[in-house]
Amino acid sequence: MFKTSDGELTVTHDDQDYTFPTVTGTEGDVGVDISRLRGDHKKITLDYGFANTAACRSSITYVNGETGELRYRGYRIEDLAAKATFPEVAYLLINGELPTKVELEEYEAELRGHTLLNEEMKAMFDAFPRGAHPMGILSAATAAMSTFYERYHDPRDEESVKESTVRLMAKLPTVASFAYKKSIGQPYMYPRNDLDYSSNFLYMMFGLPVEPYEIDPVVARALDVLLILHADHEQNCSTSTVRLVGSSEANLFASVAGGMNALWGPLHGGANSAVIAMLTQIDQDGGDVDKYVAKAKDKDDPFRLMGFGHRVYKNFDPRATILKDFAADVLERLGVNDPLLNIALKLEEHALTDDYFVERKLYPNVDFYSGMIFRSLGFPVRMFTVLFAIGRLPGWMAQWKEMIEDPNTRIGRPRQVYAGYQEREYTAVDER
Repeated sequence: MFKTSDGELTVTHDDQDYTFPTVTGTEGDVGVDISRLRGDHKKITLDYGFANTAACRSSITYVNGETGELRYRGYRIEDLAAKATFPEVAYLLINGELPTKVELEEYEAELRGHTLLNEEMKAMFDAFPRGAHPMGILSAATAAMSTFYERYHDPRDEESVKESTVRLMAKLPTVASFAYKKSIGQPYMYPRNDLDYSSNFLYMMFGLPVEPYEIDPVVARALDVLLILHADHEQNCSTSTVRLVGSSEANLFASVAGGMNALWGPLHGGANSAVIAMLTQIDQDGGDVDKYVAKAKDKDDPFRLMGFGHRVYKNFDPRATILKDFAADVLERLGVNDPLLNIALKLEEHALTDDYFVERKLYPNVDFYSGMIFRSLGFPVRMFTVLFAIGRLPGWMAQWKEMIEDPNTRIGRPRQVYAGYQEREYTAVDER
């Protein structure tokens, strides 16, 4: 039995009362503080996937899945996507406030000053097989970068943390582009510090040393918006990983590399790649969208539409709302004629008008539209999760920094309910 009073929750079990304080967030969400449950009562909670467990208090990102809201540091994602740049949003997440014009100029100058990788790292890229997945290279290179900046490993030193955040933000696009160039056998392209963040990344990705590369400002802005929309999303799998690794006071590079490996999983950062795989399957089967919509409705059919619905958002994903209109503008501007994108648009029409999808609120999510746009911009599918990682980087760093600065932080150590053998006697090997 549960009973609430002012600031407390009482649970009755086997005629014994257990009382816990409650914590109320700024948006009215209430948490039950069970941090003393094991110490005081010798009991623990069992919560698979930690879906009902808050491991921290955070002031970075607010998500309301019922109303479809997403805010960074209090700012609506719609406003940031429409008006801000990715470095501006990164500064906001990491430092807590939007930069002034002078602060933003200084921050962008700092980023430009650290885009180069140490030349010795090129040997590491060369050592990977040509077919190596870019995410494997990205996480390995991120961890390896820490060996070049060991003087910045102290998580308690404010200047060290600042220098680490700048270097990671500046160098990750270079690492990502090198990983891509390695996979296709092209020469690495060095950064150009006369370009903005997203334009510089596009140049390193698609430029060649034998000819000039013209950057379409529409494409650069599209990439900027995509990075902003992925910059943070509360305590998801990869962000929780960054916090858990960092709780041991592992350096920022190592903690972020851990988050990248969590993001690599198909249930997390690989979702937009799964959308393209689904569209490819439909295209190879003749492009009959109605057939696959019927398969998705059939509960006995294992086929599932990828990129529809969301674990958190029970309404429209606000990031998808932004990308829906943006995708139409980008596709029109680029004059893209791709059969997969045509199939995607037909699926979108079904999802927005078919009662089956509307009643179940299976709207297209951010992965559905981001996969479409990444493909239209020319990025190969294997780079999709890498792009996600570049976008999520400032959120990971902000969350790591907040955790380090929180006096309540303890090293992460989840408990378990043991379900194995009871005590057994050892039998010598020749008697078994």
